[in-house]
Amino acid sequence: MDRRNNTHVSDFILMGLTESEEIQLVLFIVFLIIYLVSVLGNTGMILIIHLDLQLHTPMYFFLSHLSFLDLTYSTAITPKTLQNLLTSTKHISYISCFTQMYFFIFLGAVECFLLSLMAYDRYVAICNPLHYSIVMSKRFCCSLIFGSYFIGFTDSMINVLFMSRLDFCDSNVIHHFFCDTSPILDLSCTDTHGVEITIFIFAGSTLMVSLITISVSYLSILATVLKITSTSGKRKAFSTCASHLLGVTIFYGTTIFTYLKPRKSYTLGKDQVASVFYTIVIPMLNPLIYSLRNKEVKNALKRLMQKRQDFRPLKKHHF
Repeated sequence: MDRRNNTHVSDFILMGLTESEEIQLVLFIVFLIIYLVSVLGNTGMILIIHLDLQLHTPMYFFLSHLSFLDLTYSTAITPKTLQNLLTSTKHISYISCFTQMYFFIFLGAVECFLLSLMAYDRYVAICNPLHYSIVMSKRFCCSLIFGSYFIGFTDSMINVLFMSRLDFCDSNVIHHFFCDTSPILDLSCTDTHGVEITIFIFAGSTLMVSLITISVSYLSILATVLKITSTSGKRKAFSTCASHLLGVTIFYGTTIFTYLKPRKSYTLGKDQVASVFYTIVIPMLNPLIYSLRNKEVKNALKRLMQKRQDFRPLKKHHF
């Protein structure tokens, strides 16, 4: 009887980042601005890539999916966080909590594989340029994307199914601002060792496979670039990878810091700051990194603006 009642909790309470109302208001304003910039930046990136024919290449095909993931990622976490910063009742239903966790794991796993695909794309472009169009065909790119989403779906489904089998006894208070795995594992009154091992294996293998792919790709790129005699050639080769390397460093740095360590070393303050960074800040940074540091995206935006200006006089003349 007790086991049944404890297992099927109706809701959880998200404690958030702070109990101070003044700090909550400041965080609300900051997070709202970041979220709006993230939505506008990622939506803008998707539209620019879709509308400009010169950006219909494998690299920008992957980049449009990265923008879609970041847009969905931030939308799965930030709106609920903003709501909780303004209200005294910070409840989230059992179903909503595990749904949020599902999308968090799913989108995170897909992004790991997508970043490795982007590294592989740069490897083929720099190390095997003559066969680039043949190797990175549209069909092959679509297959890679489908595989990334499928693995992310499977990974997330298994993790959430294992987590949903846990019993919750003493408390339903989550000491975090969203439904992450570590704080929810802390609430369980049953042995979580098996679940922890499962999560660690899936998260660790996802990170390792993608990191090995990225490392091998960039080591090969480095070896190829060092053989280039001209300074301008080296600079051009490195510039095509700079944005992606920056994005990879930020994403993997915070992810590894938070997840690839024993659960007992989970520290509320440091891990929450890292979580804010990769759930709220990084989805805003990615479109800025890939647009401000990318001449092709800036030129595409100029062409689209020029087309719009050229269309206006034609429209007036027509009427």
